[in-house]
Amino acid sequence: MVEVNPADGLDEAEEKEILSRLETLNAIGVALSSERDTLKLMEKILEAARDFADADGGTLYRLRDDALHFAVIRNVSLGFNMGGRSGQKIDFPPLPLYLPDGSANDTLVVAHAALSGHTVNIPDAYAAEGYDFSGTRAFDASTGYRSQSFLTVPMKDHTGAVIGVLQLINAKDAEGRIRAFSHQDQQLVESLASQAAIAFNNRLLVEQLEMLFESLISLINTALDEKSPYTGGHCDRVPVLTMMLAEAAARTGEGPLADFSMSEKDRYELKIAGLLHDCGKITTPVHVVDKATKLQTIFDRIELLDLRFELLLRDAELARLRGDIDEAAHAATVASIEADRALVRRSNTGGEFMDDASVAAIEALARREIRRADGSVQPFLSANEIENLTIRRGTLTHDEREIINHHIVMTIRMLEALPWPSHLTQVPEYAGGHHERMDGKGYPKGLTREQMSVPARVMGIADIFEALTAKDRPYKKGMGLMQSLSILGRMKLDNHVDPDLFEVFLRERVYREYAERYLDPHQLDDVDWGKIPGVSPELAAYLSAAESR
Repeated sequence: MVEVNPADGLDEAEEKEILSRLETLNAIGVALSSERDTLKLMEKILEAARDFADADGGTLYRLRDDALHFAVIRNVSLGFNMGGRSGQKIDFPPLPLYLPDGSANDTLVVAHAALSGHTVNIPDAYAAEGYDFSGTRAFDASTGYRSQSFLTVPMKDHTGAVIGVLQLINAKDAEGRIRAFSHQDQQLVESLASQAAIAFNNRLLVEQLEMLFESLISLINTALDEKSPYTGGHCDRVPVLTMMLAEAAARTGEGPLADFSMSEKDRYELKIAGLLHDCGKITTPVHVVDKATKLQTIFDRIELLDLRFELLLRDAELARLRGDIDEAAHAATVASIEADRALVRRSNTGGEFMDDASVAAIEALARREIRRADGSVQPFLSANEIENLTIRRGTLTHDEREIINHHIVMTIRMLEALPWPSHLTQVPEYAGGHHERMDGKGYPKGLTREQMSVPARVMGIADIFEALTAKDRPYKKGMGLMQSLSILGRMKLDNHVDPDLFEVFLRERVYREYAERYLDPHQLDDVDWGKIPGVSPELAAYLSAAESR
């Protein structure tokens, strides 16, 4: 802490100047503590130190792996603005703390400050002894600059460990002449460096915790990927599409979503929710998650039915050999059996819709009988097989859909059990709402549009569009744009998805950005906007023009 002591012989003006600097130091300390962006934080540290000492330039180094890495470089006279958030990329190699033989690199002033933990105040580099300023002289010769006074301050964290070095160059007096850094300059910059180091270290600790947290989320998604490869891919893609649509909604600036905006905190919260939106699937049985055909459980039971058809063919052949039926009747029987086998194979593949005739044909086939070895007979299909083969859409029975749907209940339960920090409290709501509908007929809570936040509604569209276009599902092919957008449009008309976000999804061409990034070329088919349900003529005309450009 810098103290103002009357015994120092300061006049009133000098004392007021120091007190003013102390007030500024306190204000900077508060500002540094509240800054979440590491690059901006480093810029603030260097600029504050440079202003304190009226320095022409300065450099902030980060200490990593026994070397000082250039983080921010500023020099007013030379117009240098490098590193940080706003500067050009720094290509300078890091400065090693130790020489190749393992000895300390003490002749390098910044390395010496880092190794010793002490400030080095040099009035004139060209007259300094014990330090190697040959690089500085060469730089000056090539630029016409004169590097004179140096103030090099180690930055220490709360444990006393050096985490970086702050170096200022060429302090100036009131007339702009280069001067040495004063004792007051040194004290103030050391105080600033101390506060800055703590703020910087706190930011690093927060970043490390965030990295650890995201790594744990990645661990859950990796486990899902091992259990079900397409689920892992889904968990990777939905957050990307969610953020695309959320950013598009935030920049609309007009209409029903004009007041929607996102801060960095909001973006991070939604990103985490997207990554965790299906974490409950870790509890879902894999044979349900990856059910590729209607008869699949641990294995596809179509092979068992094939054996039954072979038995029917065998019985028909025996009947012919015994003379029970003639050749014509045998041929007709075989053709009927093969037609039924083809029907079962077609029905076993999930689709968008199974018609009444196919359902009736399966039910008729179920009534056929096969004779067992003991002479008893049994229906050709069991009740469970009939239920599965007559599934109207997809591959899941009602009970299996309930099992699948339960994953969202588990997602909410798991996320609500976590002690979320204040900036992530909405994660359970965002992640848990992607299966709700705008009309309140969704699950698990039956929320209406008015009861849901915009981010939760965003995630609902992202989840659906990713599922429609996904090309890695075991039970279906990835749909093209025309088919996917048609289904999404019908969902808008059915009050399944948010109509305003649906329009943003199209008008801002979020669908196109996502498709070009994740879909195969054959899926990028032409879209006839006049035939997409829920698209107004005005929007259709706009999109048609946009697609033609």
